[in-house]
Amino acid sequence: MPSPQQARAQASAITSGKTAPEAEASPTSQLRGLFDRPRLSPGQRRIAQYLIEHITEAAFLSITDLAERVGVSQPSVTRFAAAVGFSGYPALREKLQTIALGTLAGGPPAAEENGSNELQAAVDAEIDNLENLRRDFADPDQVIDIGRKLSRSTPLTILGLRISASLAEYFAYAARRVHPDVRLVTRGGSVAYDALLQSREAGGTWVLAFSMPRHAQETLTAVRVARSAGLQVALITDLALGPVADEADVVFATGTGSRLVFDSYAAPGVMAAALLQAMTDADPERTQARLEDYEHISDQHQFFLRD
Repeated sequence: MPSPQQARAQASAITSGKTAPEAEASPTSQLRGLFDRPRLSPGQRRIAQYLIEHITEAAFLSITDLAERVGVSQPSVTRFAAAVGFSGYPALREKLQTIALGTLAGGPPAAEENGSNELQAAVDAEIDNLENLRRDFADPDQVIDIGRKLSRSTPLTILGLRISASLAEYFAYAARRVHPDVRLVTRGGSVAYDALLQSREAGGTWVLAFSMPRHAQETLTAVRVARSAGLQVALITDLALGPVADEADVVFATGTGSRLVFDSYAAPGVMAAALLQAMTDADPERTQARLEDYEHISDQHQFFLRD
């Protein structure tokens, strides 16, 4: 019997010859249709990955055996079943057995459907997210408008808590090159409240917030605090509807990659870069002056290696 750590590694392993999600009639595609939910936790995604890779065996396991194989608790399996839309594990297992029996009856083996593996399937999903974003950019007026408003907000506050902190840090780092006062908030609770209230008192008018799955309660609270203080909120997130989106003034909804155990953020990253571009275009003279000053300082102090 493998250890829990070994089981987790096996459940999320990168394997060759796995199917991409395009073939709708295949067992793997049916399972991905059940499990492709951006709000699944990393632990729940390990369960999903194990079921996808071992469907003909896993569909007939008891909840105890499945939990042991994946290296999670039995309540975790029960919560997973509910998260993917079933009343409990027995109902999920019944569905899994239907899919597994179809495979045994002669359905195409997952590994033979095409040459794609799990990493390629993850990239394919991100390409779909970027294609959707490209269609959204056919009308760039909202991006241009919000970029102009973010540019005028002094100070400008960037909010990103928990998993969203990395996107917020990227945006704030770049925005400081073209904006005189960018304030980054990556800690929740009273620290976030203080920063948001001080930003408003200093004359700020806008907050750019990031909220990626799993959406943090403290992000919702911070957005509400910002609104109550008189700040307007632009939100980059994965869903146009939801508690955090409902509180924002403007929402830019972009898909996140959820094929692997942890999310990937190709489309949100491009969305952030587009808003940065709109900020630079909003005040080209200030942008040029600040970029020239920064280049002078970076050369003087040798910030970067010469390629």
